[in-house]
Amino acid sequence: MIEETNRLVKDNNRMLHAMRRHALWAGTLKFIIYAALILAPIWFYMTYLNATVEKMLRTVDQIQGTGAKAQAQISGFEDAWKQFEAKLPNFMHAPTSTKP
Repeated sequence: MIEETNRLVKDNNRMLHAMRRHALWAGTLKFIIYAALILAPIWFYMTYLNATVEKMLRTVDQIQGTGAKAQAQISGFEDAWKQFEAKLPNFMHAPTSTKP
């Protein structure tokens, strides 16, 4: 009976150590997988997409700047047109001298 108990205790101890070892490896593997899932997109962005995104942002800034310049030119053209229209009636209806 004591020999059977001793054998069961040793077997139980061996199984518990194996379970702890497997739990440690499983935890380590989970940590590595989660770290890879978090770090892989960051690495991919920094390696491949960063330059492209920066070029795109510079292009968008240039387009917005060009749009603002065009808006200013249109505004200036509208002002010039209004000034021209304001001077046109005066030019057309200028007093003329009549000779008898």
